[in-house]
Amino acid sequence: MDNTDAIGALAALAQPTRLEIFRLLVRREPDGIPAGELARVLAVPQNTMSTHLAVLSRAGLVIGTRHSRSIVYRANVASLRELVLFLLKDCCDGRADICAPLIADLIPCCP
Repeated sequence: MDNTDAIGALAALAQPTRLEIFRLLVRREPDGIPAGELARVLAVPQNTMSTHLAVLSRAGLVIGTRHSRSIVYRANVASLRELVLFLLKDCCDGRADICAPLIADLIPCCP
């Protein structure tokens, strides 16, 4: 990931509804959620949801797969991983003792 990709991903997440969409999709991995259900669960009009999903998709954060007449969206976990690693790449100028608590906080989230 380079600066441009990271800025694009962070910009896409820098909007409350899109951040909420992405966090919900991450929680629902690996199954994903159909676009209509996403709109209903988050109480967002379908045309607005479509716009938000397009922004997240262009940023590489979500993947839509057509299933019959609906599109099921999933978080692009590989892209999330790249973004987090990009942000932590030069963590604390190589001083592991400073980064260790941050990394330890990430471990319990995935038992």
